Amino acid sequence: MCHGGACPPTPAMARGHPVRSETVKQIRVGLLGCGNVGAAFVGLLERQRATIAARTGVELNISRVAVRSLSRDRDVVLPPDVFTTDSRGVVEDPDIDIVIEVIGGIEPARELVLRSIELGKPVITGNKELLANHGAELFARADESGVDLLFEAAVGGGIPLVRSLRESLLGEPVTRVMGIVNGTTNFILTRMAEDGVSYADALVEAQSLGYAERDPTADVEGYDAGAKAAIIATIVFGSVVVAGDVYREGISGITAHDIDTAKRLGYVIKAVAVVEGTPAPDDHTPPEVAVRAHPAMVPVGHPLASVRDSFNAVFIEGDAVGNLMLYGRGAGGLPTASAVLGDLIDAAVNLSSGGTGRIGRLSRARIRSIDDLESAYYLSMEVSDQPGVLAQVATEFGRFGVSIKSMEQQELGAAARLIFITHVSKESDVRSTLRALRELDVVKDFHALIRVIDEN
Repeated sequence: MCHGGACPPTPAMARGHPVRSETVKQIRVGLLGCGNVGAAFVGLLERQRATIAARTGVELNISRVAVRSLSRDRDVVLPPDVFTTDSRGVVEDPDIDIVIEVIGGIEPARELVLRSIELGKPVITGNKELLANHGAELFARADESGVDLLFEAAVGGGIPLVRSLRESLLGEPVTRVMGIVNGTTNFILTRMAEDGVSYADALVEAQSLGYAERDPTADVEGYDAGAKAAIIATIVFGSVVVAGDVYREGISGITAHDIDTAKRLGYVIKAVAVVEGTPAPDDHTPPEVAVRAHPAMVPVGHPLASVRDSFNAVFIEGDAVGNLMLYGRGAGGLPTASAVLGDLIDAAVNLSSGGTGRIGRLSRARIRSIDDLESAYYLSMEVSDQPGVLAQVATEFGRFGVSIKSMEQQELGAAARLIFITHVSKESDVRSTLRALRELDVVKDFHALIRVIDEN
């Protein structure tokens, strides 16, 4: 993770061929947490250790592991005396060279990461909640201390998204990043769209398969995707974006009718995270960034429309490179462990050679209000089935400058359902239209308001 000549090329980059080293440097690793991801990481490292040593000249050994309970059975090949309940003791152990944090949550993870950095120890983390809320503080401390803070596993599981944005696309003027970054919601929406399963039943199935937690709020209400969007925005635009800056909507209000209507109109409903930026007008003004996570109707021809089940995909748009898409497993023990191991190798090689990879100095972002978003919209509402209703509704659209692209009416006995797709409109104008429509006696209920993604 070295930039601008910060460290020399390493054997691991030598045209992809195994490189034998006369002297193999021993790197001792302290692991905080040994749950699903931690246990998968231990197994993966055990299988890959010899290959890593041959290609990089560093041998990675797990010396200590902090866990909540010593009595729990774990399917890992490590001596019993490696395990401890003293997380801080692992961090402060002078024999530990690199710390891996996979315990999750904000505290004590934040305190442990900061202490590791203070002691000059590189840190690997997959903790999106921590980074989305305290990333600026952690990145600054890591830069001051000259140590790596790497976090590939925090966004996209096994997809090498963070590394691509930090390294390969560092000089690319990225204009938008849009992706499916939560496997739970993608699985639920796939089951609803392809098999006609209700939202409630799809959620239960996701929980039974281990895709969703017992309390699924973080996934289905968009908190998880919002945290990841904040991290992506921080990397892409070099500005501090925190979880609270992200506009968020969940999928719990999506109905079978919305799914069917979208399909008939040539769309697929996906839960997306969207990061967009406007270049800074001068060197003293930070870029303006729009960050949001919400359901959207994606055209069936768009690459994201074909991303199914628990898979993730991120679509990157740049001025120079054009359009790119990264696709793969976004969750699960092994894919996430792969990302952790990749970061560990980078940190170990950097530590061995005396280099570091830094995220750089971050400015404070100007966050664009959701009211200033411009998008097409899908609206579904129930109205009285009587003469003149459509004219009243259309008048309110016109009063706020929201242009109707298409409209259809479905009979519901004494009522009717009106379905609209608008042309690109400003969010504040659409919200004003909805407020005005709610005041009409003929409007009985609103069923849905879903943003529509363009054809790119």
